Amino acid sequence: MSKAHNNARSLAADLVAAVLQEHRSLTAALAAARAQRPDPRMLAAAQDLAYGVLRHYGRLRFHLDRLLAKPLADVELTGFLLVGLYELDQTNAAAYAVVNEAVAAAAQRFPKARGLVNAVLRNFQRRQQELSAAAEQDPVARWNFPKWWIKRVQTDWPDAWRDILESAAQHPPMTLRINRRRTTVADCLARLQVEGIAAEQTGPWALTLERPVPVSALPGFAEGEVSVQDLGAQAAAELLDCSDGMHVLDACAAPGGKTGHLLEAHALDLVAIDSESGRLGRVRENLDRLGLAARLVAADAGTPSAWWDGRAFDRILLDAPCSASGVVRRHPDGKWLKRVSDVESLTKEQDRLLEALWSCLRPGGKLLYATCSVFRQENEVRVQSFLGRHPDARLEPLNLPGAQNGQWLPNPLHDGFFYARLVKA
Repeated sequence: MSKAHNNARSLAADLVAAVLQEHRSLTAALAAARAQRPDPRMLAAAQDLAYGVLRHYGRLRFHLDRLLAKPLADVELTGFLLVGLYELDQTNAAAYAVVNEAVAAAAQRFPKARGLVNAVLRNFQRRQQELSAAAEQDPVARWNFPKWWIKRVQTDWPDAWRDILESAAQHPPMTLRINRRRTTVADCLARLQVEGIAAEQTGPWALTLERPVPVSALPGFAEGEVSVQDLGAQAAAELLDCSDGMHVLDACAAPGGKTGHLLEAHALDLVAIDSESGRLGRVRENLDRLGLAARLVAADAGTPSAWWDGRAFDRILLDAPCSASGVVRRHPDGKWLKRVSDVESLTKEQDRLLEALWSCLRPGGKLLYATCSVFRQENEVRVQSFLGRHPDARLEPLNLPGAQNGQWLPNPLHDGFFYARLVKA
């Protein structure tokens, strides 16, 4: 993204276009935008707008298709219209200001489109009630998910599918993990209160904020006293069932949240692997901030011959690549970028990693299979398939309150996660 921006709506439109037309992740698009060093407040506003558009894209696209006489030739202009529709449909911003400012922002890039943008947005104002009623009858517009995704969740969770889909429209909670090696929950809670940041304890070493704040505003973050980590993700360190002195593998470790948590909880001989050396740099940065250390290896965890020294691991955490369907409220671009074929490819990769890493586990050792998915095909089905191929594997019960066969569904406290602990006979 090379354009210079002086307007949040213009940047938001480009972020949306990067996802929908260029099929780039919102994370990558934002990184490119930051490289241009825009005004931080403008970037934050653009990010909020882009996230909002992608959360509600099914509905907004439904509206736009009915407001245009024919599809737009210029795909970038689509982003401007979606941002304007989002503000009119989903925010409390004054309608006249939204229309005027959207027209002005679009006209800077597309002078000839001033009349079109004005007409589309004002027509939406006139027809909003009619369009909203029609959108409720269209599954993609009603739930803001592709049809295949809706069908899969309905099939997997016939009693909970509505709650799962509706949760994606909500803003995710911001939860902190307290570094027990450096401070206590009580001390962190007191420091947050001094800064006027309301929070409550939601886990043994977890505090959930009443409202999200910038990481830079968190007391003790730079000093490694706290990390930002969803409560569901924090379950991994306990479920791996480690003790001091164990030889542990954290496969697919980046960005290092679970790596840091394991080392905060126990004195471990830990190897952290990720296939991308750039992502492994994030792990190192996190460990340095926390004052912790591990052996970091840039390698394909599914090819042990390339990195394993033959010393069997006591514990293995396989945080497997997945559809990320359980964390889609944090990454709303994912539901529009993923395809059915992607899920099929991911299940093959999950099987490959399980097979390869099982050979690295000592007899009596434990492997924790984890995903941030709510699709059964990536979770229960993978585990049962693995058990059917490995008579030396046993599924061990988990202490995971509220979970269904190891599956935590997204709720106001945590995202969607799946865990299964396999013991090697």
